[in-house]
Amino acid sequence: RPLLSVMFAQPGSKASELLGQTAYTQCALFALEVSMARLWQSWGLEPDFLMGHSIGELSAACVGGVFSLEDAAALVGARGRLMQGCRDDGGMLSIEASEQEVRALLADGTVGLDVAGINGPRQTVVSGDHTAIDVAAQHFEGLGRKVRRLAVSHAFHSEHMDAMLEAFGQVAQGCTYHPAQIPIVS
Repeated sequence: RPLLSVMFAQPGSKASELLGQTAYTQCALFALEVSMARLWQSWGLEPDFLMGHSIGELSAACVGGVFSLEDAAALVGARGRLMQGCRDDGGMLSIEASEQEVRALLADGTVGLDVAGINGPRQTVVSGDHTAIDVAAQHFEGLGRKVRRLAVSHAFHSEHMDAMLEAFGQVAQGCTYHPAQIPIVS
């Protein structure tokens, strides 16, 4: 299905539900991020640096000149399809806690999660099995911390995605890479 028809589908329609599937979500985020950057550049706004996390990092690499738009789109499309095909029995949890606090919980071995993102000094996201997420949520809620389960289809940035790495690497090997024309903060 064409991406634009999914991105701008009537809310509540079958087509709009596809946007919740990572095969479409990844491509939609990339398209929005790159198009917004290109729009700002057309207005004469040039960034000193680019940064992003996850799909945002691939968008930054494209805007920064590391990839052509065609190579970046191929990489993003493959990433979304491959991630969609990974096991879908996990989730993600945002925790009001420092990376060190979260890693301390993970180090004792009772919780099988991966740190998926560090969004601030006291904001860490973990990813993995639902039961492990429940354990982490209970632990930090018991300390009076805010936790929020993220509305995601998979346990992104965790070992749940390992099954797609080889195929994704093959797609990445087919891309042409260039030095960044705009510095990228990873």
